[in-house]
Amino acid sequence: MTKNKKVSDEDVQLFRDAMKHTRPLRQDKIPLRRNRPGPVPRQRLRDEQMIMDDLLSDDFDASEVETGEEIMFSRSGLQHSVMRKLRRGQFPVEAELDLHGQTANMARVALTEFLHHSLGRRMRCIRIVHGKGFRSKNQRPVLKNKVNNWLRQRDEVLAFCSARPVDGGTGAVYVLLKIR
Repeated sequence: MTKNKKVSDEDVQLFRDAMKHTRPLRQDKIPLRRNRPGPVPRQRLRDEQMIMDDLLSDDFDASEVETGEEIMFSRSGLQHSVMRKLRRGQFPVEAELDLHGQTANMARVALTEFLHHSLGRRMRCIRIVHGKGFRSKNQRPVLKNKVNNWLRQRDEVLAFCSARPVDGGTGAVYVLLKIR
């Protein structure tokens, strides 16, 4: 291209016609890089998770229950009508956890993660299947007793009770959670 090339009037008019519906940019600066996300306190999150896992202690002993025995628990202040509705299975079950065949340690981790997941999704009623204990040593319900004790230790659990026979009977519990 030459420096002194003159633009014709026709080209100027074409350019103006092409640009008549445009607007000038309000800002002509483009950020060179995006803002970095804030730091994630991974160690603190791991520590808090360990504390939450340790809260489900095996040392807590509400009472030993037998294979066919129903279990039931409610926080003080919970209305009797809410507990009656839970026992009748009138709350829609939004998620289920099956602990069959798991060891106590595996079940504790699975229960902790399941409760965390359910609370994160703002679920109100969940079902946990622990089994009746027919295949465990001495025909004693190991997981049933553990789940009974673990759920009593969690503040976010408002109430729980054995499920209706159609939903697992004394081998499962309905759990009513506190919505945050």
